Amino acid sequence: MKPGTGKIHINIFILLLAIVNIAIHLLVINNLGYHRDELLYFSLGLHPSTGYETVPPMIGWIAWLMHHLFGFSLFAVRIFPALMGGVMVFLVSAMTRELGGGSYARVLAAVALIISGFSLRTFELFQPVHIDLFFWTLLIYIIIKYINSGSDRYLLLVGVVAGLSLLNKYLIGLLFLSLLVVVPFTKYRKIFSEKKFWMGLILGLLIFLPNLIWQFTHHLPVFHHLLELERTQLVNVDRKGFLADQLIMPALASFVTVGGLIYLLTEKRAIRYRFLAIVVLLVVAILFLLKGKSYYTIGIFPLLIAAGAVSWSNVFRKALPRSLFVLALTGLTIPILPMSLPVCKPACLVKYFSNVEKKYGFNSIRRFEDGSIHSLPQDYADMLGWEELTAITAKAWDMIPDKKAAFIYCENYGQAGAITVIGKKYGLPEAVCFNESFIYWIPRKFTPDIRYFIYINSELGEDVKAIFKKITLVGKISDPYAREYGTQVYLCEDPKGSFNSFWAARLAMLKSE
Repeated sequence: MKPGTGKIHINIFILLLAIVNIAIHLLVINNLGYHRDELLYFSLGLHPSTGYETVPPMIGWIAWLMHHLFGFSLFAVRIFPALMGGVMVFLVSAMTRELGGGSYARVLAAVALIISGFSLRTFELFQPVHIDLFFWTLLIYIIIKYINSGSDRYLLLVGVVAGLSLLNKYLIGLLFLSLLVVVPFTKYRKIFSEKKFWMGLILGLLIFLPNLIWQFTHHLPVFHHLLELERTQLVNVDRKGFLADQLIMPALASFVTVGGLIYLLTEKRAIRYRFLAIVVLLVVAILFLLKGKSYYTIGIFPLLIAAGAVSWSNVFRKALPRSLFVLALTGLTIPILPMSLPVCKPACLVKYFSNVEKKYGFNSIRRFEDGSIHSLPQDYADMLGWEELTAITAKAWDMIPDKKAAFIYCENYGQAGAITVIGKKYGLPEAVCFNESFIYWIPRKFTPDIRYFIYINSELGEDVKAIFKKITLVGKISDPYAREYGTQVYLCEDPKGSFNSFWAARLAMLKSE
């Protein structure tokens, strides 16, 4: 074999695995529909900004790009996260190489990433999470490159990547905090005297500055979001469940992640990377104490997968056990795939989860954020009903003779996102909503005054009854598996007075809140 031939072969194999990871996610996109959060984030692309109500601006910028490249189809929504899944295969493989892994370790790491539960779910949905996972991994990879090379140019890259990552999701600040706590107690504390470290820090701050300015000019909505999150969701987090999920989320890849943590903590050959294991434990500890959601930790898993792949490559020296280990991880993942990926239609998934509970008494995967148990996991239930809702709304819209004197109101961002995104194929206007970032785009006054009003909510509000003389129930979501099951669409006509007067009073009330 010529020098370098083996390297070429392994790179081609990693490329094939990356393609497989992309294909896995694209093949199942039509089994369920748009996710509630996807509809919100894809709507942001219609209003590119330097900030939004609950997220930094990057997801909106990417949505804008996807709009212009692919439109508003389900493929347009899902293609970017699927492609990022392919990129992550390359990145984890490269990280494994930097940790000292050979060809087998790189393949094992790529396979472990592909089959891990958190990866299967993350790269299926258009959310900031898959980009966040990429930035956590990239940042740690650059740190490892700095450790291995000693080149201070990587310190510049750390700053740039830090700034970019904060434009996607603020959660990565937890990684920065953990590094700042741990690094001063290591020999790498010398970076604080490096000029390029501070240059990188300044560059990162300049990159992040537009969103920082937006936050201050909009009265720091991020803190309101955190308080609301704590009140409505984090209060239901079970700490024991949080710890258990750290093994459940990687699924069969937990054999690799646990091995990676042990390797980083105990192996002499990994001593220069040991502080990263401390960072990992600190991230988990902080989220445990703060009752963070289980998936907030997924940024640490690619590092553990890479380290674990190196560890297992040292355990299995011969070709047969190495091959059997990869085949076992992959084969045993197939029966549990529906827990992470919607591999079939809703009725099939409902039957699968029902059988799992009957056989094993396991139902936590179907537990919603409020603690209640349903037929499907919350993510799956959030991917149903939106097409039906939009079709009903289109029917109501067609009943309106003067569309210039009409608009569509939705009670929550999922409904508003459905009308805004899916509604494109029906010619529907953007929805009006007081929830999430839609609040920034609400009209202050209607010209001409409103005479027709489509109202979407779980029930008809008393204030709406008081305004309109004629109210017709056009339809409601009939899919019992949908989280929005029963959501109703009303056509309201002939207001008793000026709708603009009512609207002005409603906006004034909102401002006072």
